[in-house]
Amino acid sequence: MKELQTGLTATVSETVLYTNTASALGSGLLDVYATPAMVALMEKAAVTAIEPFLEESEGSVGIKMNISHDSATLPGKIVSATAELTAIDGRRLVFSVTARDEYGPIGQGVHERFIINNEKFLAKLKSK
Repeated sequence: MKELQTGLTATVSETVLYTNTASALGSGLLDVYATPAMVALMEKAAVTAIEPFLEESEGSVGIKMNISHDSATLPGKIVSATAELTAIDGRRLVFSVTARDEYGPIGQGVHERFIINNEKFLAKLKSK
């Protein structure tokens, strides 16, 4: 693994479509941006931040997410998520994550990931 350092950040964006609304994902009844979609975007930001620093044989898996979804976003709007690497404990990484739309913040929290060897991880799962 190349040298990871705290302070690494990445931002990713997506348009709110009816396919990533609460009604479509089953996390609610309204056609607003779904919390599971926001979580996935936050995770994508974290992965994007560290990906250039991982070896070809390495990946990362999400192990914890503690977030709030503070404001709704309608279809057609763009949501951006930013992840900042705030702590490194061996192979465990801690990120501060935020999400926003054009009107301001919509969510925030802490996300943890663990760096894995892809082949070993998959082999362990296949032996179950």
